Amino acid sequence: MDHISYPSFSHHLSLILISTILIPIPQISAVDFPINVWPKPTTFLWPRPQAIALSPNFTISAPPHPHLTPAVRRYLHQILTEHHRPLVTPNLNLTSSPPLAALTITISDASAPLAHGVNESYSLTIPDDGSAAALAAETAWGAMRGLETLSQLVYASPSSRVGCGLYISDVPLFMHRGIMLDTARNYYGVEDLLRLIAAMSMNKLNVFHWHVTDSHSFPLVVPSEPEMAEKGAYGEGMVYTVADVKRVVEFGLERGVRVVPEIDMPAHTGSWAKAYPEIITCADVFWWPAGASWDDRYAAEPGTGQLNPLHPKTYQVVQNIVHDVASMFPDQFFHAGADEVTPNCWKLDPSIQSFLSKNGTLSQILSIFINSTLPYILSLNRTVVYWEDVLLDATVSVDPSLLPTQHVILQTWNNGPDNTKRIVAAGYRAIVSSSDFYYLDCGHGDFVGNNSEYDQPPGANQTDGGSWCGPFKSWQLIYNYDITYGLSPAEAELVIGGEVALWSEQADSTVMDQRIWPRASAMAETLWSGNRDSSGKKRSAEAVDRLNEWRYRMVTRGIRAEPIQPLWCIKNPGMCNTVQ
Repeated sequence: MDHISYPSFSHHLSLILISTILIPIPQISAVDFPINVWPKPTTFLWPRPQAIALSPNFTISAPPHPHLTPAVRRYLHQILTEHHRPLVTPNLNLTSSPPLAALTITISDASAPLAHGVNESYSLTIPDDGSAAALAAETAWGAMRGLETLSQLVYASPSSRVGCGLYISDVPLFMHRGIMLDTARNYYGVEDLLRLIAAMSMNKLNVFHWHVTDSHSFPLVVPSEPEMAEKGAYGEGMVYTVADVKRVVEFGLERGVRVVPEIDMPAHTGSWAKAYPEIITCADVFWWPAGASWDDRYAAEPGTGQLNPLHPKTYQVVQNIVHDVASMFPDQFFHAGADEVTPNCWKLDPSIQSFLSKNGTLSQILSIFINSTLPYILSLNRTVVYWEDVLLDATVSVDPSLLPTQHVILQTWNNGPDNTKRIVAAGYRAIVSSSDFYYLDCGHGDFVGNNSEYDQPPGANQTDGGSWCGPFKSWQLIYNYDITYGLSPAEAELVIGGEVALWSEQADSTVMDQRIWPRASAMAETLWSGNRDSSGKKRSAEAVDRLNEWRYRMVTRGIRAEPIQPLWCIKNPGMCNTVQ
């Protein structure tokens, strides 16, 4: 798996008080600390837990940087004004030292861009004698992670104070830690996307995978193809303009969150037919003909339509869209979909029928599409991400020779660790979004009407309540998942990270926060520092109390995360476990 090296331990540890260093350092897990950081840091040394007053004139000094500078201003304001009161008051003595008055930030490489693999490590030292705290990072993005950690160490009791006499050295296990949000099935306002990115940065997540178009709507305004959004969006106010995208991208940069666009194709493109009906097959037909078997459906769900790879105009439109999207989104990753190609949708088209009658195959048609689009995306200096189907689908897939491993990453969503294994065994880097663990929409029933699944007598087996990927994916299930399970060390190196996914058939801005948080927080910790303690034991039991406090702090910061336990459990740590 991708990782970065730790910053020098001995150099920063020397900044802690001599009295602290001279005593033996007890083996204390972070859960025993009165204040905790989410996600848990990889190294957290706090030999004598105590707190120091925070000066009302506290300052942060940092080298000038176009994105770190506004982050410093934001965190300084938050540290001075948040006045967070934890649910369980930290049992910390206040030192008699002068208040902490300053933090000094140093970064080694101010020019490092926010891109996959960038160094996010940092070290944070907070002395207990009132001298300045120190945050050292290789890059501005690591400094942002350290600022978030500092902000979580500050609390009010009743005046502001901060944990002191401590040293943290932190680095993520995985370089790709993200959330995928589908804004095509239901529309989310720009403010919702900004709130999502803000919450991601609090949890040290670094990739917002924006599934922006699908068969249901095309809300993205593409300058060279204006009719796509004019005709394909749900309404005039339900679009994302070039200015909106710029705002989202810039907001992400100031929080260390990359924004990766997904234009799903050649399937999931029914909305394109509003502007270009000639390049879409089976547009707007009923998705599952009466009396037909599941194999004879026209789409995986209501909302049909697939690009026709045999129509020349298809590639003119695709190239225009890809060019403009790449111009709007500067990230090196471009997600091009390629999932759930449904055979019967293509078979409705006369030109494809003719091709198949001459011994052609559907996989050859998909290969024509990939071979006609992938080289252009690569020419824009992008790494292309596809869903696993393009290689692994049993009916319609392409030969690996069309997908160069140095330029293509595959995102897995089926069959848990088995498909991850197949992807990395083939030499591809993998992003894990297993629906068995990471699909946040699962467990809410099905959205299709007139569903016989629900026409059952009392006492009948309700299976997963009509949800194809049920049951609900609890935070515990997510926290317990090891995305490199069953892989050799060499194979595990190819897993660059993971993403939880919220598909929006039954979600929009009214429930976004609750569906995502704090379950995404559970993934955030496992991808940052793992789910085991130093002895190798799963730490899910101690994580519940920490996650309760973290969820509460997110709520006070304006993120409407759902509760995971009654308040009584939070006020009585450990009393709600199954084993004492």
